[in-house]
Amino acid sequence: MGSEKGPDRKIAEGPAGYVLEDVPHLTDYIPDLPTFPNPLQNNPAYSVVKQYFVNEDDTVPQKIVVQKDSPRGTHFRRAGPRQRVYFESDDVHACIVTCGGLCPGLNTVIREIVCGLSHMYGVNKIIGVQAGYKGFYARNTVTMTPKSVNDIHKRGGTILGTSRGGHDTIKIVDSIEDRGINQVYIIGGDGTQKGASAIFEEVRRRGLPVAVVGIPKTIDNDIAVIDKSFGFDTAVEEAQRAINAAHVEAQSAENGIGVVKLMGRHSGFIAMYATLASRDVDCCLIPESPFYLEGRGGLFEYIDKRLKENGHMVIVVAEGAGQDLIAESEKENEKEDASGNKLLMDVGLWLSQKIKDHFARKQNMAINLKYIDPTYMIRAIPSIASDNVYCTLLAHSAIHGAMAGYTGFTVGLVNGRHTYIPFYRVTESRNKVVITDRMWARLLSSTNQPSFLSPKDIEEAKKANSMVSL
Repeated sequence: MGSEKGPDRKIAEGPAGYVLEDVPHLTDYIPDLPTFPNPLQNNPAYSVVKQYFVNEDDTVPQKIVVQKDSPRGTHFRRAGPRQRVYFESDDVHACIVTCGGLCPGLNTVIREIVCGLSHMYGVNKIIGVQAGYKGFYARNTVTMTPKSVNDIHKRGGTILGTSRGGHDTIKIVDSIEDRGINQVYIIGGDGTQKGASAIFEEVRRRGLPVAVVGIPKTIDNDIAVIDKSFGFDTAVEEAQRAINAAHVEAQSAENGIGVVKLMGRHSGFIAMYATLASRDVDCCLIPESPFYLEGRGGLFEYIDKRLKENGHMVIVVAEGAGQDLIAESEKENEKEDASGNKLLMDVGLWLSQKIKDHFARKQNMAINLKYIDPTYMIRAIPSIASDNVYCTLLAHSAIHGAMAGYTGFTVGLVNGRHTYIPFYRVTESRNKVVITDRMWARLLSSTNQPSFLSPKDIEEAKKANSMVSL
């Protein structure tokens, strides 16, 4: 198998079009590092496991649906414990940091990193960095033990605190080096993973034996490559409460309209899945699918139709939808938060007002509109059972990778298997709802809403999707 290395890419190629997008290893820039037997083989909890360790050559395909003549395609290294490790347990000094917005499951990931390092590998020096990236150089750290994190998974938020921005690569790596930290676990979204990549590059430039590992977090489920982000199931489940409330309000009033705004700056996954799960939604609006208000086939015409048919309706709108329609947002969209995200106007309030204005012009038809925005309630709740399990597996995969000497990677589920993915692969693009896919067609069929797309829009969406596939 041939291989090709570059400053950012570590590619190995094999027969039949096999491509492995591998992750960096400490030995790539620090040769002759000593190795040690993996302590798991002496762990009583693992004594019943038939195969302790993952085969070194195990990889996971990115594309699972193929034809008989298809090339084998892109693969990622399979996550899991290795026979040899590059850190002795007593020498490990690990740190954990959470960055960006809140998401259900953050405390579970923190807990399982601490407990996994301690119970599986016998590590006893673990600290938490408070208040995000700036905590490395501007805040105190806190010592973490299995006892101190025992029940944090039952709480929402993050016990370490979080912030946006504050990323100063040199100061952060100076702190890592000065404190003698040699494993860094970074939990956060797209911007956070880009910051983690910059930290890894500086660590490599200095030749430090430090493993830098990312655990991807975004409640919007828009991180590329991976099947799903942790916290997404919880968000969809909690969104049902808001939709149910909107449905009750709408159904109980004459010409009742319930408008629910859900998270989704660039991707409408929460809105789409919550709509499909609810079956009480009459219209779902997401950033990927443009819509318009006035005229034939527009939203107002559809609302008129649904109210005449059913006497009520529920509209779900993702926060990033319709931003191009909000005239006042043009100036506001130039502003950014500390993470570099564009500040969005409140499409829920804007849409609600537009609907009210529309019916105010119809003297013979009064409406009762209720607007519900559960955004911060959803972000702040503890994760449900399925997300807790997923968070545990992500944390363990991160630990196994770091102990095995891998670095500069993020962990994620690809086609149902946990993998190690290079930072650049999860930050170079966003996962988005494909409006020419069957899932979006299922939603349109469920709600009976118009697609709001012209033939030109559909053709452009198909071209964009084919370019992404390439």
